[in-house]
Amino acid sequence: MGLKHKILITGGAGFIGSHVVRRFVRNYPDYEIVNLDKLTYAGNLENLKDIAEAPGYRFIKGDIVDLDFLEKLFSENIFTGIIHLAAESHVDRSILDPLNFINTNLLGTANLLHMANEQMKYNPSFSCFYHISTDEVYGSLGKEGLFTEESPYDPRSPYSASKAGSDHLVRAFYHTYGLPVVVSNCSNNYGPNQFPEKLIPLVINNIKNSRELPVYGKGENIRDWLYVEDHAAAIDLIFHEGNKGETYNIGGNNEWKNLDLVKLLCEIMDEKLERAKGESEKLIRFVKDRPGHDLRYAIDASKIESELGWQPGLDFKNALSATVDWYLDNQDWLDHILSGEYESYYEKQYL
Repeated sequence: MGLKHKILITGGAGFIGSHVVRRFVRNYPDYEIVNLDKLTYAGNLENLKDIAEAPGYRFIKGDIVDLDFLEKLFSENIFTGIIHLAAESHVDRSILDPLNFINTNLLGTANLLHMANEQMKYNPSFSCFYHISTDEVYGSLGKEGLFTEESPYDPRSPYSASKAGSDHLVRAFYHTYGLPVVVSNCSNNYGPNQFPEKLIPLVINNIKNSRELPVYGKGENIRDWLYVEDHAAAIDLIFHEGNKGETYNIGGNNEWKNLDLVKLLCEIMDEKLERAKGESEKLIRFVKDRPGHDLRYAIDASKIESELGWQPGLDFKNALSATVDWYLDNQDWLDHILSGEYESYYEKQYL
């Protein structure tokens, strides 16, 4: 009988991470899932309160930058796989505090790779180091074309540069040491539990409270939007079936200009809040564009579709409407998130 799967998921209390943890806990009751999270502003255990007491699930608070902590963690646990989501991930914050992003995303990933590689020397059951990254490492597209797995790296912000560096480290450990790795680069995620500094929950919350809706520049920047549950399903598939040493791009085939997306949210919110049509659009305010703001991201997801059979499962407008419903139905969650730290950041960034 083989060793029971024991999976370390880093950043599992965050937005995407919490959906991945929940999926693994529910879909694989015979696995042991260890959720490691530092619980910074974006990590919130309320995201996982529905599975907090599930058998086979354990939360550990810790920082991947702390190598002494990781050495103790790995000495006490024999992991069969790692799903690495822990990262600083907001571009605006990376412009304000680039060293924090470099420290967490580069040094933290290097520490995890080192510990996985050391454990692999005496742990033949270790099967996968899965590193979740972003499409922003590829830079900016013009009006045509899509990012593929072969697109050259051209990061434009401290955030994307730190993620690009961590991607390179993961591949270096594969080629140098034979560490079994996979990498995925995803487009913009949306859905329940997202920290309200990100565009969609920020707009939902501001409309509800009749606050201005800040839109960078002229709102012409284009993003490909991916529902977080579809992303979690892709992560599940890649972890179990992805070919080692390979990269998979995960996208929603769903491009929207920022301004058009904000207007769609205004329309949905007016209907749900029983406001006059067009009322929420009056809240839109164009603000100074941020430095290094990439014009367009768009993912070619044909590789994961053809090799692993994955496709995004939900219609965008239906999933967006369901996302709005979640935020409207979970005011307590929002109230707990909207701390003094967040409000002061918001004022510094937008007001």
